Amino acid sequence: MTTKFERQGTIMRLVQERPLHTQAEVAHALRANGIAAVQATVSRDIHQLGLTKVRNGDGKLVYALPGAADIRRTDELSGALRRWMGESAPSGTILVIQTPRGFAAALADAIDAATLPEVAGTIAGDNTVFVACADSTSPAELEAELRSLAS
Repeated sequence: MTTKFERQGTIMRLVQERPLHTQAEVAHALRANGIAAVQATVSRDIHQLGLTKVRNGDGKLVYALPGAADIRRTDELSGALRRWMGESAPSGTILVIQTPRGFAAALADAIDAATLPEVAGTIAGDNTVFVACADSTSPAELEAELRSLAS
C-alpha cells in the first residue's frame, strides 16, 4: 500500500514531468505509476501540496508546484522538526510534542509558518507544543506527516 507521503511525492514528480490539466489526469497518471487514488484523494493531495494552476507555453492551464517561498518554509519546518521534535502523543484533536527545554516556541513558530493545511494552530510552553489539528486531520495522521518531514 502506498503512503500519503509517497503518493504526494509522485504527484509532485508527475507535475514537473508533464502537463496535467485536471484532477482526473492526475489520478490517471498516478494509476499509470501503480498508485490507486480516487478523485477525492487527488483533490485533497493537490490542496495539501499547494499546487496551483499556471499557463504553460501553449497557454493552457496546468498544475504547478508551489513557489520557492513555500518550499523554503517546508525546508525550515523539516530542520526544526529534526532539531527539536522529541516524543509526541496524539490526544483527542491535539498532537502533543515534547521538545528540549526552551525550544517549544521555536518549533511552534516553524509549524505555524509552514501553514500546513492539517494544522489549525499551535500553543507552546517551555518544552511542550500543543498542535491543534484541522477538522479533516487526526492527530495520528499529523504525527506521521511531521515525522516524515523530519526524516
